[in-house]
Order: sequence, then structure tokens, then C-alpha cells
Amino acid sequence: MSRPKAAAPAKPTDATIVRGRVVEAFGRHYTVEFPDGSRRQCYPRGKRGAAAVGDVVDIAIEGKAEGAINTIVPRRNLLYRSDDFRTKQFAANVDQLLIVVATEPDFADDLVGRALVGAWSANISPCVILNKVDKVTRLPAARQRLARIAALGVPVIELSAHDIDATRATLAPRLAGVTTLLLGQSGMGKSTLLNALIPEAAAPTQEHSIALGAGRHTTTSTRLYHLPDALAPGGDLIDSPGFQAFGLQHLTPEDIVNGFPEFKPFTEQCRFYNCTHRHEPGCGVLDALKRGEISEYRHALYMRVLAENESAVRY
Repeated sequence: MSRPKAAAPAKPTDATIVRGRVVEAFGRHYTVEFPDGSRRQCYPRGKRGAAAVGDVVDIAIEGKAEGAINTIVPRRNLLYRSDDFRTKQFAANVDQLLIVVATEPDFADDLVGRALVGAWSANISPCVILNKVDKVTRLPAARQRLARIAALGVPVIELSAHDIDATRATLAPRLAGVTTLLLGQSGMGKSTLLNALIPEAAAPTQEHSIALGAGRHTTTSTRLYHLPDALAPGGDLIDSPGFQAFGLQHLTPEDIVNGFPEFKPFTEQCRFYNCTHRHEPGCGVLDALKRGEISEYRHALYMRVLAENESAVRY
């Protein structure tokens, strides 16, 4: 996968306008990095749309260390999740998504499936990391559950983030030259993985609660790190807070279908141009489902996401 060329510095008529890249977001406060490596704390001007980590922005310089976001340069993509109450942006201009799961605590198949839908709908290549493979008791069950993800053509990479050398050797070729978003439920070892790749990140880790079977959030803001050139030259890694839900109400029906790429060969066979692939006669997707060419699990997820989208409150 080739890395897109870095945005050239803006050529404004006003010397106080400088183009940079958002490398950290916390609420409506952002850290922007400029081509010379310097950084400023910036904020959106007026009611302009919120920026996301990875955005290229034009900044109006203010004072010695601050700035206002004048413009967000058009994005290649934007990944975010939503529910009935709010939409949460993850990152913009992302090349690939690494979804971290683990042998323990238990991961949610539904959340992994939804993250894949979000990635594919935004034209982002997904990859699943199965962490904690040194905990072998639940390893066979985790592999079996992820087999249906692998059957979709999604790479599933097994590792133990505590084995730093092996983790680096395994992931370095995949991370070089691209911008990667690291995403996972709490407790999957995402922060440990980040520390293995970028020790200076010093991301806080928290052992998961055995009693609750769930992890605790240790990341509170989204942040972009530059991977060491000796490990993955030209690679950037975006870390985001752990999550326990992944709503997709922001997607249009067309976006949702795009989030199920295995449907595409069969949607062209549908009798009706506006087929919803739920009950229509002559539906190519439903026919493929009956033949076992589309999994019942994936089609059931499609039905849930579509139903949630249709019932969502619009403001």
C-alpha cells in the first residue's frame, strides 16, 4: 500500500496562515503539527465543523503557541461511530484500520463486525490483530470465531504484545509508509501494543478485571504518533480511546451496503434497483444467502445495522 504524499505547505497571501496536520484531539481542542515539526494548540473558529486527528488544516496563527482552525482541507475519508445521542469522530485520511481483539477478556463479535462495516464504508482497509495468544486456554475458540472474518479476506494477525521484538517484526511491514488507526474494545491490550511499537508514547495500561470480564479505559484522547524510521519508515499510528459500542447510525443505506463488500457481486443481480436485500423477490443477495455464498451471520448484522439506521432519531 503506497503512502499518500504529504500535503504541501499552504501558500497564503496572509503570512499568519499556515497549513498543518491535526495530531491530537481532546473535545474541541486540537494539537496541530506543522512541516517544520513545531506544534500549536488550536481551536475551531466560530461554529465551523469539528476537525479530526489526521486532518490537514489551515491555521491562523495567534500569539506564541496558539492558533485558530480556518479551513479543513477536503478529506480522503473520515471514520467515526454514532448512536442516538452523538457522533464521535475517530480519524481522517486513514489508510488502514487495525482492530485489536484478544483471547481474553472476551471480545464482541458484533463490535468487530461493525468496525469492519465502518472501515469498508469509508474505503479503509481493515486488519484484525488477535492479541494475547500466549494465553492459550481460549486461543482455539478465538481462532474459530475469527475464521469467518478471515473468510472475508480480512488479514488476521496473531501476536502477544508483551513480546516486543516479535510484535515489531510482525507489524513493521504493514505499518511502513501508511497512516493506521488503532481501534479496539477496552481490555484488549491496545495500549500495550502501542507501547511495543512506540515506547516513548508511554500509554497507560490497566490490567482487565477478571471478575467483570472487561477492561478499563486507559486512553482518553485520540492522538497521532510517528513510528520510528528504524521500524516503519514513513508510518503514522493513530491511537483512540477504547470503546464498548460502535453505532453506525450516521451511515446512509448505500454506505451500509458498501460496508458489506461480499454483497457486491450479487447486488448486480437484484431485480429492483432500490432493493434493500431483506425480502424483495429476485434479490441476488438473498439468493446468495440461500446458497450459502453469503454467511447468515453477516446478513443478520446487515439487517440490524439497517434497522437501527432507519429507526434513528434525526435532528
